[in-house]
Amino acid sequence: MAEEQGYRVPEVCRIVGISYRQLDYWARTELVRPSVRDAGGSGTQRLYSFQDLLQLKVVKSLLDAGVALHQIRKAIEYLRETKQSLSGVTLMSDGRRIYTPESPEAVVDLLSKGQGVFAIAVDKVWTDLEGSLAKARKPSRRVARAGGS
Repeated sequence: MAEEQGYRVPEVCRIVGISYRQLDYWARTELVRPSVRDAGGSGTQRLYSFQDLLQLKVVKSLLDAGVALHQIRKAIEYLRETKQSLSGVTLMSDGRRIYTPESPEAVVDLLSKGQGVFAIAVDKVWTDLEGSLAKARKPSRRVARAGGS
């Protein structure tokens, strides 16, 4: 039986920069569930895909920006519903709805009305995640000391 490809919980926590408790809570409350393999009882491990990690990084970035978790849930739900490529997407919110402005003029229009509460460029999160994964894959070099102390 071939082993499933995905990222295990300890690696996900390290790459995304969150605690095990946060990741577990977000999975149990269906904010971001592992799409490769969910926990199936005692002894099974969750496996997360790259897209799962991207969603988790978006959540973490929004939390770091001071956005409330209920608003973040709306943003993640919107990303799932659109099923569009996340390349080039910028999420904005007026506190009630999530927008993906199609042009710089649409961003200016939203902000000029005093409606913009937060914005995040998913492309930037994607690029940062790829960089984090590349660093995580590099083999660590350990130097063994010969002899005593």
